[in-house]
Amino acid sequence: MSRHHHRRRSSTPSVDFEDYDDEEEETSVRMRCVSCKEDYRSRDAGTCRDCYEEASETEEELKREIEDLKAKVNFLRFWAPPHHGSSTSGGGGGGGGGVPLFSDVVLVAASHDDDDDDDDDQSAPVPANRALLASRSPVFRAMLENEMEESLSGMIKISDVSYDALRAFVTYLYTADACLDELMACDLLVLAEKYQVKHLKMYCEKFLISKLNWENSLPNYVFAHQHNAKNLLDAALSLIMENMDKLSKQEEYKELVDKDPRLVVEIYEAYLSKQVNTAVHKDPVTKT
Repeated sequence: MSRHHHRRRSSTPSVDFEDYDDEEEETSVRMRCVSCKEDYRSRDAGTCRDCYEEASETEEELKREIEDLKAKVNFLRFWAPPHHGSSTSGGGGGGGGGVPLFSDVVLVAASHDDDDDDDDDQSAPVPANRALLASRSPVFRAMLENEMEESLSGMIKISDVSYDALRAFVTYLYTADACLDELMACDLLVLAEKYQVKHLKMYCEKFLISKLNWENSLPNYVFAHQHNAKNLLDAALSLIMENMDKLSKQEEYKELVDKDPRLVVEIYEAYLSKQVNTAVHKDPVTKT
C-alpha cells in the first residue's frame, strides 16, 4: 500500500513541472521582425512597435493617394461622352447628343489693355472643346450654354494670364495633370479659383504646401488669403507662428504692414490664441 501511495504522489508534481516547462519555453521563444530584423518575443505577435507605427503611417499615405486618384478619375469622368455619336455644331455644351471630338472654341490670353477690336497684340489662341470646358467649370458652362458673347463668337478671353499658364490650364482640364513650378502653381491656382475648378485648386495648393519654407511662408500666406486657398493658408500660418521671433525682420513683413496691416493683426491674433490654448493645456484650471 505504501509503495502504491508513493507512486501516486510522485506523479502529480511531474505534471506540474511539465506545464511549467511548457510555459517557460513559450515565453522564451524569440522571433525576428521581417521589417527591421530586430528580435521580439512570440507573445508580442507580429511586428515590433516601431515597424507597426511605420506601417500605419504608410497605410495612411496609401489611403490619401487612393483618394487623390479617385478624385482625379471623377474629374476626368465628367467629359466622357454618354453615346458614341457626336454633336458637330456650336450650341454645344454637354447636351444629350454626346461630346464633340474636335475643338470648337478658343481661349485667348488677353490683358486689360487690349482693345476689343485689336487682336494683333493677343497671344496665340488655345483651342478647346465646348463640352469639355462646360463639364469642368461651372463658369465656362454658364458662358457656353447661354447666349453670351463667348458662346456666339467661339472665343473666350482670359485676362491677366500668360500664354504658357493658359495652355497649362487647358491641358489640365483635359488630363488632370500639369508640370508645375511655384510660379506656374500660383498662376493655375488663380485660374482655378476664377473658373471654379476645385480639383486643380487642390492640386496647386498641395504642390505649394510641399514647397513651403520660412522664407516664402509670409508671401504664400498673403497669396492664399487673396485667393481663398485655405489649406495653403493654414500651412503657411503654422510655419509663420513657429518663427514669430524672426517675423518682424522679414522685408515682406515691413511691406505687409504698410499695404495690408489687417493681415498682420490676424497673424498675431492667431499666434496669441495658440499661446493661450497651449497654456490652458499645460496648466488646467482646478476647481476649488
